[in-house]
Amino acid sequence: MATSTKSKGTRAVRQRDAVMLLKADHQQVKQWFAQFKKNANKSRQIALARDICQALRVHTLIEEEIFYPAFLLATEDKDIHHEAQVEHAAAKELITEIEKMTPADDYFTAKVNVLGEMIKHHVKEEEKPGGMFAEARKARMDLVALGARLAARKSQLESERRAA
Repeated sequence: MATSTKSKGTRAVRQRDAVMLLKADHQQVKQWFAQFKKNANKSRQIALARDICQALRVHTLIEEEIFYPAFLLATEDKDIHHEAQVEHAAAKELITEIEKMTPADDYFTAKVNVLGEMIKHHVKEEEKPGGMFAEARKARMDLVALGARLAARKSQLESERRAA
């Protein structure tokens, strides 16, 4: 019985861990990109593209506001930090273009697919051994506290979007 409680407690802590939270975002967007590629229904494509763009806007913002500065402070690894920032800038530019489009536009599908490839590369860089997440763990960052901050900010941003 005690083992079960411990297991549940460990799971709750891991869910608040910043790396686990960010990886969960990565997984969700990855699923949406896969659905987009498989779906020919234009209204479903619009909904998926909207969900992808909104999720990535929130994700990039919480990383840039909270996780990346904490990472840079803890590790002083400017190379990893700067590369992630540049990848975000490129993705945000493409997101802005996609948000102005519909499936009727010539490059809509291509742009969403290219964004998917960009995000796939970015996620691979963050999640690989020696990548940002591994280095954050190695630096013994307080990932639980960061996770709580990320979750709170994400919730705030999503509430603001729903209210708008």
